[in-house]
Amino acid sequence: MKRQRGVALLLVLWVLALLSTLLGTLAATVQLQNRQAQWQVAHTRGWFAAEAGLSQAVMALQARDPKARWSADGEPHVLSFAGAELTVSVHSERGKLDLNAASVQDVGRLLLSCGADPQASGPLLQALERQRHEPVPLRTLEELRDMPGMSFSIYRCLLPWITVWSGQMQPDPALTPAPLAQALSLPVLRSSGANPGQIFTVVSEARLPNGYRSTLQVTLMLTSVKEGARPFRVLRWQE
Repeated sequence: MKRQRGVALLLVLWVLALLSTLLGTLAATVQLQNRQAQWQVAHTRGWFAAEAGLSQAVMALQARDPKARWSADGEPHVLSFAGAELTVSVHSERGKLDLNAASVQDVGRLLLSCGADPQASGPLLQALERQRHEPVPLRTLEELRDMPGMSFSIYRCLLPWITVWSGQMQPDPALTPAPLAQALSLPVLRSSGANPGQIFTVVSEARLPNGYRSTLQVTLMLTSVKEGARPFRVLRWQE
């Protein structure tokens, strides 16, 4: 009889241990799913808020009132949307170095300012020169990343200052950011009458009350405003 009770007790203890393990696993799974759901909600809210900042920038660039029109020199604009704080800036592609049109010497100067080794830059500049003589020049900034001698750190440093959409041999000094102007020995000018062109890069960062951040970087071409038509065409979209 005592032996049967001992076996029954062991069985009960084993069942309790199994149930505890199952409940612990279930609780951990529910907690993980809850965190994933919270992250998804924050991600969606942040993405929509950042896109709202993009829309606000496009509206400000096309404002009829010159006083309400945003400049394209990278000045940050602080806004709010649905409880999120937005920081939005606009950069004209005319203020950047065009990889297809600028001199190889200017590209080399910018590489050196980003910490590239002078000897290692040689093959990269030669590859860039060869690409320019191809029937199709560089069409995206990402093509530069695959050239010989290009490192990820150098590419990240170059990215804010380069373009393939301006067609200019040199950046417009009135629209050129100070670090790029210094690297190319250009005068730093600021003129409200500078022509920013039709192609811009908009950087929109949304910060939610819980600390979550979402950043949207879009290069776009403004188009004529028509009823029912989108006021811009996307050339590059990065989240």
